Amino acid sequence: MFDDNGSFLLAVFEFFIFCAWFMCLFWIFGDLFRSRDIGGWGKTLWTIFLVFLPLLGMLIYLIARGSGMNERAAASAAGMQKRQEAYIRSVAAPSNGRRTPTEEIASAKTLLDSGAINAAEFERLKADALTSGAASPVA
Repeated sequence: MFDDNGSFLLAVFEFFIFCAWFMCLFWIFGDLFRSRDIGGWGKTLWTIFLVFLPLLGMLIYLIARGSGMNERAAASAAGMQKRQEAYIRSVAAPSNGRRTPTEEIASAKTLLDSGAINAAEFERLKADALTSGAASPVA
């Protein structure tokens, strides 16, 4: 397949260029479909241009819209991080700032173990926590 070392190095270089071109194409398509300032028809025209004239289309896209690619990627990442943090807060926070029945029972058990309350008071606190937990369903 390879006659000498030069043809092997040329094949490795061609493979590298192909992978770099493919990666750039993915970045451009990601930026194109992430962009909110281009409508559906604009995205369609850019896609057709990139599919039928890939090298020329990539170069023209980078010249025309390349300066804002970093800002759009950073804005997308910041928005994704905000949505993730909001989701984590909504899942991790107890509903209405109240403690869950499990937390109340654990707190009562700690008080029982430290001797601050007796067994009867622990049972009463446990029953209160279980009845208040049954009355308010967990979301």
